[in-house]
Amino acid sequence: MQDVDMWRAVATATGPADRAAAEEGLRLAYRTAGLAEPERIIWAASPRSGVTEVRALQGAGRSVRDEVRTRPWAEERRRVHDELGPAGWTELWSVTGARLWDGTRALAERIRTGVVDDLLAGDPAEVPAHPAPRGAATRAAETAIRLILLDAVLGQHDAAWLAAFDGRSERLDGLARVARQACWWWPFEKAVVICERPVELHRDEAGRLDRGEGPALAFSDGFALHAWRGMPVPAAFLRELSSLTPQRIRTEENAELRRVMLEYYGYDRYLAESGAQPVHTDESGTLWRIALIDDEDVVMVEVLNSTPEPDGTHRTYWLRVPPTTRTAREGVAWTFGLAEEAYEPLLQT
Repeated sequence: MQDVDMWRAVATATGPADRAAAEEGLRLAYRTAGLAEPERIIWAASPRSGVTEVRALQGAGRSVRDEVRTRPWAEERRRVHDELGPAGWTELWSVTGARLWDGTRALAERIRTGVVDDLLAGDPAEVPAHPAPRGAATRAAETAIRLILLDAVLGQHDAAWLAAFDGRSERLDGLARVARQACWWWPFEKAVVICERPVELHRDEAGRLDRGEGPALAFSDGFALHAWRGMPVPAAFLRELSSLTPQRIRTEENAELRRVMLEYYGYDRYLAESGAQPVHTDESGTLWRIALIDDEDVVMVEVLNSTPEPDGTHRTYWLRVPPTTRTAREGVAWTFGLAEEAYEPLLQT
């Protein structure tokens, strides 16, 4: 478990790399693969800058990703699998790489998508005058960028599978050393392009990219991803959140963005300021409904805590319930996993 925690920290590390340590890891990875050490090591500030550097490379020779990363990983996996057997390998993976896999894969794909969008938007030669729908030239440019991204070794974002081999494979030591210090990198016969780690990373309790006041992931060159509870959002949208009004929320046409607005603004605040009316009241509380255009209704139960606070007041709670809820009692029962007729509280708290 300690190794997994260490690799989890590697996957989420921010700040400048120890470049000397990362470069020694690169050289070791080349030597282990039976290759001559690279003549040039080019540092980039982010995966976006890394793609730009790769596109500008001259005289670097062919990609040696297969020799440096793909083949060693496949052969070491086969070796360990044969040593442990299918059950043993499954157990090893379940307590190491599987704990990190979903998070690192999702983040890597988000970075790929962000790099493609940034480069296409930032290069007028590759973007048609009317970008919707995308023309053949833009699709070709997008494919070229994605192929470069797919040819990268993921460095710190390879933490999941490196965790499974920590202490079990000297052959992967060079790759592990690089991953501890750097983000993505591209190995060629005579040169390597390698990226610094991000300078900021913000996630929610579920590990998803999440920040309402700025980029959730940011690199020193300005490349950044913006997200709210894992959902990609435009930077301009986040800047608008601090000045939201009920009217602005109602007029947002994108249902997903409108949902983010409501979460940020607060359902209870929206109810109070939008002139919403209760649709049902009983001994369990008050049921409120917010009708939204092109989306399911937001239905909330307002519940008063019967236990007083130290100052004698009673705190109000808001519970979101399914849009089919008809009564406050049904809504409260649903939060306990019960049908309305089975909900018989002995004491309200």
